[in-house]
Amino acid sequence: MALDLEDYFRTVFEEHLLMKVPVRDRGLMSGATRMIEKQREIREVDKQLQTHREEFELKTESLQRRRDEVMKKEEKLKESLFKFDKFLKENDAKRGRGEKKAERERDAVRQKEGEIEKLKEECAVLEAWRLRLQRRVEKTAFYWTFLEQVLRLAKYEDVWELLGRFATLLSTKEQLRQRESEVQEQADGQRGALQRYTDQQSCSILQKNNLLSQLQTELDQIRSNALRWENTWYHIQTTAAKETLLLGQIKVVTLNLYHMMGGTTGQEKGVAIDDTETQLEKIQLFIQDQSAIVNNLKQSPSHATTKANLK
Repeated sequence: MALDLEDYFRTVFEEHLLMKVPVRDRGLMSGATRMIEKQREIREVDKQLQTHREEFELKTESLQRRRDEVMKKEEKLKESLFKFDKFLKENDAKRGRGEKKAERERDAVRQKEGEIEKLKEECAVLEAWRLRLQRRVEKTAFYWTFLEQVLRLAKYEDVWELLGRFATLLSTKEQLRQRESEVQEQADGQRGALQRYTDQQSCSILQKNNLLSQLQTELDQIRSNALRWENTWYHIQTTAAKETLLLGQIKVVTLNLYHMMGGTTGQEKGVAIDDTETQLEKIQLFIQDQSAIVNNLKQSPSHATTKANLK
């Protein structure tokens, strides 16, 4: 029962003490803050213990008076029983009611005694809890000393102002950490986008390089073909020059032959100087005529005689 009461009062007072500190500030409390809170809690527990002691003393006095009254009533009842034994025997029902009433009163006394024992146990639990809090306060007392030393060096008026500034700095630090996390996420996203863009551009550059290589191959082939055609054109030009020279020579020779056979040029019936084909036709006719004359001479008898004479 003592253990149950101790657990009960520990739970009640822990909940009561935790309600003094907002949930969002518990994580920010330092050792000095906890020490201050514990000192305040000890004072509150002392007040509650004092209240319980006064209530316990009042209840004890009330129970004692009640017990005295009951004892007096029992004495009076015993005297009445001795005086009116015969009357009580005749009135068993009334005596039974009196005995039941006395039993109820004794039960009430026993119940009050049980409550007294329970209150004693509660007081013992509270006293143990107070001693435990006191040890905690003594253990963390150096935090208070440290805060007082810091306060003397700082420009704050009291410890609570310093602690408020510390809580503000912690909140600002948390906000900056969240902001840094958001910025880091944005940077990672931009870095990923840059990497994807770089990959796309690398693929595009590779495709352009392949196309450039293909075009360069085609250009080299075109240049090779152009060089080959330039050589062919140079050969054609060289051949044409030679043929032109040969044609000029042929025209000169043809013109000379035409003059040698007695042809005329530049007159109304003559042949034009540049009309080489007509000149060649005239020369061909002349040669044919001369060949016919020669053949006729070869076939005549005089020619045979002349030939024999020559032999």
